[in-house]
Amino acid sequence: MAATTLVSEVTLPSSSGQRKMPLMGLGTAPEATSAVTTKDAVLEAIKQGYRHFDAASAYGVEQSVGEAIAEALKQGLIASRDQLFITTKLWVTDNHAHTILPALQKSLRTLQLEYIDLFLIHWPIATKPGKVVYPIEVSEIVEFDMKGVWGSMEECQRLGLTKAIGVSNFSIKKLEKLLSFATIPPAVNQVEVNLGWQQQKLRDFCKEKGITVTAFSPLRKGASRGANFVLDNDVIKELADAHGKTAAQVYTIY
Repeated sequence: MAATTLVSEVTLPSSSGQRKMPLMGLGTAPEATSAVTTKDAVLEAIKQGYRHFDAASAYGVEQSVGEAIAEALKQGLIASRDQLFITTKLWVTDNHAHTILPALQKSLRTLQLEYIDLFLIHWPIATKPGKVVYPIEVSEIVEFDMKGVWGSMEECQRLGLTKAIGVSNFSIKKLEKLLSFATIPPAVNQVEVNLGWQQQKLRDFCKEKGITVTAFSPLRKGASRGANFVLDNDVIKELADAHGKTAAQVYTIY
């Protein structure tokens, strides 16, 4: 994607100031086999025209993302921080009403930002406060006070620390519960969506409720629902060959 390429955007209705989110973004979950650092990857992505970056406190990359943004500003790759759309996520250890604001403030300090554009609940569960441990131990799971947690998320938006709030990995049932008491509805539900896991019912529900769906693992990379190597799909390969594209390019357009 060339630096001059204009990426389409979608308006988030429940955001402060009707914030627009670029439809294509770069996820920053660490890849163990990659020799490229997160900072270098984000910086190169900015050079190539990316403006939407998705992070999470659990990824351990917020400092690197922040350093890349600072370097991009220093090099004049972007005129201001406002040209970027930055997402980060609340980890399950902080899924408690009283820990959400401090958690976001910590993320902002680490990112070296005054605000983020989108703050997501990473998973609809809560664990005992403490260090990030993954996989999550069942013995660490405690009651998830969705109403209290969402109230604190709404307060973060009212304080201007985030332009929009949303969720990740929420089912229709959980979204229905959330919408039953939300003053500010979730702007986004980030879930796995790809050719092998299309989530049509969930996408239809979100569309009906005005919730934007963002897809993680769009190429099935890192998916946890069994083997389904979509990039090796014969139909995708035929389409790619016919149009002079890579399988990943065809798949992303889909």
